[in-house]
Amino acid sequence: MMSSNHSAVTETNLPIGTPVRGKVRDCYQLQLQDKPHMLIVSTDRVSAFDWVLPTPIPDKGKILTAVSKFWFDWLSEHQSVSHHLVTTNVDEMGLPSTVDLELLRDRSMLVKKADVIPFECVVRGWLAGSGLFEYQKSGTVCGISLPTKLRAGDRLPCSIFTPATKAIEGHDENVSFETMAKSLGESLASELREQSIAVYEKASTVAARQGIILADTKFEWGYDENGQMMLVDEVLTPDSSRFWPSGSVGKGMVPESFDKQFVRDWLASCDWNRTSPPPPLPPEIVDGTRQKYLDVCQRLTGSLPC
Repeated sequence: MMSSNHSAVTETNLPIGTPVRGKVRDCYQLQLQDKPHMLIVSTDRVSAFDWVLPTPIPDKGKILTAVSKFWFDWLSEHQSVSHHLVTTNVDEMGLPSTVDLELLRDRSMLVKKADVIPFECVVRGWLAGSGLFEYQKSGTVCGISLPTKLRAGDRLPCSIFTPATKAIEGHDENVSFETMAKSLGESLASELREQSIAVYEKASTVAARQGIILADTKFEWGYDENGQMMLVDEVLTPDSSRFWPSGSVGKGMVPESFDKQFVRDWLASCDWNRTSPPPPLPPEIVDGTRQKYLDVCQRLTGSLPC
């Protein structure tokens, strides 16, 4: 059974075990054909400033799933990058007959279970977000020195890799590459940096053809049961990336994004102190956010899941 709000799915409780709930996704452990898998259900929950907001964004989970599928398919076809996605078609998942497939349709991924590497692999190509705030104070982004006189929303001289610790709860913390290398070993850290930048730059080219700037993104990597490294979690979605309209850059300001920055900006403009539960989102913010997610999905994939 699922609880919902105005057709928005906020929580799942499937008869296949107790889910591990993230801020947005509900994850279920499965054993299929004697191999460990996970069912990842993208709900319509939305998070900001380390809080799950009380108001969902209808169809958001379907949009995230469609965008992730687009990129995973592209990775398989053009980049030969291993990843965890098995299928997004619920009719092909082999789920028990007690599961109502219609409740999961278009918002679920069956994936290979992974031993996840405990770092977020963040790649930045443009100056925005926390990187912009740091640059304005110290001329660096995550400790990496950059040229002077860069403006908000400017392109960086080259893509930079800025890893972060992966927090179960709370906020991921930016760390230096050296810190990551000390934890994982120089060889693995270097491979993660090289692979992440390569995927980001090639994906940026694909997005640019559709009039979209991929300003930054974060990847997660892990190992399958045979020890092969693969891309996991969602990939290059409006939840994990900052997307801008191509025509909006170069103006000395951070452009409006096709993502939940719209929600963050509204929260920042109200009286919420970020230490108490967040306020409900007004209908115009819900509708505006949904439209931004739909817009980037349509541009990237050429279709809409809802």
